[in-house]
Parts: sequence; structure tokens; C-alpha cells
Amino acid sequence: MGYRTVKKESVAELVEKKSRFIARVCPVSTEQEALDFLASVRAENRTASHNVFAYRLRERNLSRYSDDGEPSGTAGLPVLDILDRGEITDTVIVVTRYFGGTLLGTGGLVRAYSSAARMGVKEAGVVLMEIAGSYRFSCGYSDYDKAVRIIRDAQADMIGSEFMDEVTISYTADDQKADKIEKALVEMTRGKGRPELIEKGFFPVEI
Repeated sequence: MGYRTVKKESVAELVEKKSRFIARVCPVSTEQEALDFLASVRAENRTASHNVFAYRLRERNLSRYSDDGEPSGTAGLPVLDILDRGEITDTVIVVTRYFGGTLLGTGGLVRAYSSAARMGVKEAGVVLMEIAGSYRFSCGYSDYDKAVRIIRDAQADMIGSEFMDEVTISYTADDQKADKIEKALVEMTRGKGRPELIEKGFFPVEI
């Protein structure tokens, strides 16, 4: 079964009544990685008013959040809600606030932290991680275009190609697509070429 997570680390900033809300988003796989990221953000922003965080993990189906001194329920929970609503896991969000001198009120804080977190997630990009195989297929240059077309027509994800004495194509595909591709490639090469399975695991699929 697949899951959603963010594709890359990102930074997004929102200014609300002179207060700066800086959202940092990072993909993680363990609670320790989430805590290490939080510590690094805190170290870089020692003079900030607040470093609010939330993370959601597949590990032990764990989620944590902190308002870090903001009024209860106005900061960490709205940030976690962005992850929950998007069904995004293995992700940590830290929203750093530099106070601008004007109080925002509880509703204003909720909106600001939610908006900053949402912007950070959008910048990071969301991907669906699905169980698939990583494959490698080698062929002659004359068969390269045909092989690429077979892989793309099956809607597998091309990783890249290496051009040496032969061309080696790398791609990922779930079992159903992989079987279809293998059958077509074997037929194309009249039984002389067959894809090689490198590993199986979770691979990203763009949403």
C-alpha cells in the first residue's frame, strides 16, 4: 500500500502584520530525523519568537506537534492539520515566527501558521510512494527508441539512460507494468534481451 510524502526540503515565507512566518518542510523517515531537523532549525533561528513544529510518521503511526509558547491550539495543531488533511506522512514542518510587534489574535495565528505550512508543503511538492521495482535493460542503439517507447507506453517511470557499447535504460514499474514491459522487450529482442530487477521498494510517483 502506498503513502504520500513530500518530495524535497523546502522553505516558504509569509508576512502577516510585520510578523514573519518561515515554514521549513523536510521529508523524514524516523522520529530522530524529525527531531534533528527541528534542532537544526532552532539553532539557525535562536532569536526567533517561536519555532512551532509538527511531524507525522509511518513509524509507529506517530504524530507530534508543539505551539512553542503560542496560545494553545493556535500554532502546532494547525500545522499538523495541513499534514493530516493532505494525508502526508514521513514529513516534518517547522514554522519559525519573528514577531512584528502587532498581536494577531487566535484566529489570525491559526490562519498564519496554516498558510505558511501550506505554502511550504506546496513548495516541497507531494509525491505518492508506491511499491515498485527498479529495473535495468540493455540493448543495441538500433533498438533504443523502441525500448523507450515500450516503457513509456506502459506508463512506467523512466530514470535515465547510459550510453556505452550498448544502451542501458533504467526505469521503475509496479508488477503489472513490469510484466507488460518485459513481455514486449523480450518480443522486441526475440528473446535475447530481458530486463534485470535491481531492487524492490517504495518509489515516488508524481501526483
